[in-house]
Amino acid sequence: MSLRARWVGWLLAAGALLGLGGCGYNDFQRLDEQVKASWSEVLNQYQRRADLIPNIVNTVKGEANFEQETLTKVVEARAKATSMQVSPETLNNPEAFNRFQQVQGELSSALSRLIAVSENYPNLKANQGFQDLRVQLEGTENRITVARNRYIKAVADYNVLARQFPTNLTAMLFSYSVKPTFTVANEAQISTPPTVSFEKPAAPAAAASK
Repeated sequence: MSLRARWVGWLLAAGALLGLGGCGYNDFQRLDEQVKASWSEVLNQYQRRADLIPNIVNTVKGEANFEQETLTKVVEARAKATSMQVSPETLNNPEAFNRFQQVQGELSSALSRLIAVSENYPNLKANQGFQDLRVQLEGTENRITVARNRYIKAVADYNVLARQFPTNLTAMLFSYSVKPTFTVANEAQISTPPTVSFEKPAAPAAAASK
């Protein structure tokens, strides 16, 4: 190959690279990595919550006459959530992503119910180990909220690039599909994590008037 041919090849390659950069190719690479990183953090925080649940369940089991149905729903919801196979590819499968949302939402509801019911058991409220677990659960729920918000932001940036012109042409050329995100209803559900209250219940009105 002659020197001139080599120069022409290099110039064409450089032009192609500049063209890809101008059409958002490099931005797709960067934003796709951000989405994957934020998604991994969401999964880490959900796993952190799942790891807390066995200790919470074992502590509650020690309370006599605790509502078995409430406890069973937590155990079943955790088993369902942890048995679901989730990977970065889930981000390209809206149906699988929606299933993930659903099972995590069911677990959130079951945990909220358990925490609410525990207020009816003085021994649990006085159990320091249980209260410590509640604090850890609240902290984990807050971390989940932060991680999800970061994921929502990362997906929003990516999806704008995938939809707007002319980068949408690059998206079609390289199969960069719009990624699913958490729904508004589901976001409202996790925006109010279980709260921890150490206040004693107010005295009945009749007793207070004496």
